[in-house]
Amino acid sequence: MKTRLPLLAAACALALAACGNDTAPATPDTTTPADTTAVDTAPVDTAPATPPDATAPAADTAATDTPAAAPAGGDKPAATVANCSTEIEGNDAMQFNVGSITVPSSCTEFTINLKHVGQMPVAAMGHNVVVSKAADREAIASAGMAAGVDGDYVPADDARVIAHTELVGGGETTSVTFPVSAIQGDGPYEFFCSFPGHWAVMRGSIAVG
Repeated sequence: MKTRLPLLAAACALALAACGNDTAPATPDTTTPADTTAVDTAPVDTAPATPPDATAPAADTAATDTPAAAPAGGDKPAATVANCSTEIEGNDAMQFNVGSITVPSSCTEFTINLKHVGQMPVAAMGHNVVVSKAADREAIASAGMAAGVDGDYVPADDARVIAHTELVGGGETTSVTFPVSAIQGDGPYEFFCSFPGHWAVMRGSIAVG
């Protein structure tokens, strides 16, 4: 009996030791998920929220906000020229029927015939033709307002005015002849109606060609 007791005690000790070895791996197993979680949450993909090219379309839009200046005469056809003269028409819709006049270089003088094809009277919808440098058009028209209908809305003795017709109403015609050399200097040159409010839209280019 005395011999068996020590053997039983030794067996129990070995069993306890074995149980202790079985529980040891539990400690490292519990730390592994923590490591995995740390790796999974590490990347942060918020940087692309503000793309570097986001401002590019704004720059393109701003560039198109400034329209180009409209050419004199717009898309109206060129005047028909024959024998160093041409005829143009003005109407009650405040329009010329042509947008440009090309004067032949062989001409020494040139005549513009104006026909008012509307019906309104001269005081309400009068038209004339004034020839000047394009840069002087607005200033001439502004100064001509003081001349009134009787003065054809053209400032008297203004050196900037190359030529002008009288003011006519519906159904009337008029004309003006001027030396071609007067439009061969520094241009560009234009023809326009100086009636108040008309000069901004009733205009076209005139040049020697």
